[in-house]
Amino acid sequence: MTEQNQYTAGTNTESIGSGSKPNPSADDGAWQRNVIEKLATAALSEQKTARRWGTFFKSLTFGYLLILLLMLFGVFGGDKKSFEAHTALIEINGVIQAGGDVTADAVISSLKDAYDNKGTKGIILRVNSPGGSPVQAGIINDEIRRQKKLHPAIPVYAVVEDICASGGYYIAAAADKIYVDKASIVGSIGVLMDGYGFTEAMKKVGVERRLMTAGENKAMLDPFSPVNPHHQELAQAMLNEIHEQFKTVVRQGRGARLKETPETFSGLFWSGEQSIKLGLADGMGSAEYVAREVIKQEDIVDFTYQDDFASRIAKRIGASASAAIGEVLSKQLVDSGQIRLR
Repeated sequence: MTEQNQYTAGTNTESIGSGSKPNPSADDGAWQRNVIEKLATAALSEQKTARRWGTFFKSLTFGYLLILLLMLFGVFGGDKKSFEAHTALIEINGVIQAGGDVTADAVISSLKDAYDNKGTKGIILRVNSPGGSPVQAGIINDEIRRQKKLHPAIPVYAVVEDICASGGYYIAAAADKIYVDKASIVGSIGVLMDGYGFTEAMKKVGVERRLMTAGENKAMLDPFSPVNPHHQELAQAMLNEIHEQFKTVVRQGRGARLKETPETFSGLFWSGEQSIKLGLADGMGSAEYVAREVIKQEDIVDFTYQDDFASRIAKRIGASASAAIGEVLSKQLVDSGQIRLR
């Protein structure tokens, strides 16, 4: 009886053991299905992503082409194409310098557009500038005078807002008349060249300047070398020459209206109210006043030069932070020896 039970138990144990063995075929099938499902899901996800990016770039291209078409047909800045009678406005706003707020190229382009438009009955130069480059200001002054000779029937008026100093006044002097606000700042007819000297600081920190040049005046006004009296004399002569050019422009522009005194060309500046008494300005009035009461064309069309859409986008995308910092630092070094009308 004991042997029979043992045999039966052994049989049962073997039977149970054989029933718990895994089925290799079933496991392999499930694994393959999982892999296939994952691959299919990933493929669908990639297709959806590709479609999204495709739609995005198509929309971007369509928008860009649409803007170009709108610009072509004059939707942006279309008022410049209006040939109805109007007063043309050109802003002289900011520092006058190549690549700066106000450039000769931009102002000349604006003047050409304004004069070429058949609806222009008069031009207003709205000035709000502390000055800047005598070269840029001189080029603009020459162009205004040239255009006035070509279009004697179209008057040009300068309207001063907050400030019309130095290079700003250099430009305004070419106008037929200058209008100001009683609190405007007008004048500063002078020339300057500024810089820094580091020789004493170099001595204190033990830095030796080693400068080699080919040309005895090549290191003129070097901020790391002691002042050379001969170089200083040469620089002063150049400043005096540019100052005389400035005086000539003002005298030509203002004529008998200028009440010249020893302080007129000293670099001083005055309020708008006082500038009228000195003959530096003709009267008080805003751009709207001049358009309405002087030119007799109340509708004002802005002809101020603006970068086109593509240029603005390129400037924003192409400028990196490091490039901007480098540009500022290099500009500060260059500007330290620059001649300015301020």
